[in-house]
Amino acid sequence: MKNSSKHTRLNAYRIMWLFVFFDLPTNTKKERKAASGFRKDLLRDGFTMMQYSVYTRHCASKESADVHIKRIKSMLPESGQVSITQITDKQYGNIINYWGVKSKPLPEQPKQLELF
Repeated sequence: MKNSSKHTRLNAYRIMWLFVFFDLPTNTKKERKAASGFRKDLLRDGFTMMQYSVYTRHCASKESADVHIKRIKSMLPESGQVSITQITDKQYGNIINYWGVKSKPLPEQPKQLELF
């Protein structure tokens, strides 16, 4: 096996994607503000909205993913449910998305390595 193909395969298992799923109450003004603040915090931390209450983020390594998980824990609102899952880049590449009746390809993966 060529070294470059081995390196690519190993990176597909080392690079991580974080998914944050949440269901936050929005009955009161305070709850709506907390839910909106949580979404804004995720965006500031480099997450992208995949669906209304599902955000994703590319992480160059497991260690980087752990840092972002720690940040999410510090941003949690007082009430509601927040779930975080991690998947490898290889697993992420197997996601099938449908919009309407036709599938669309996933956006191209970031080429730049994360330095922090």
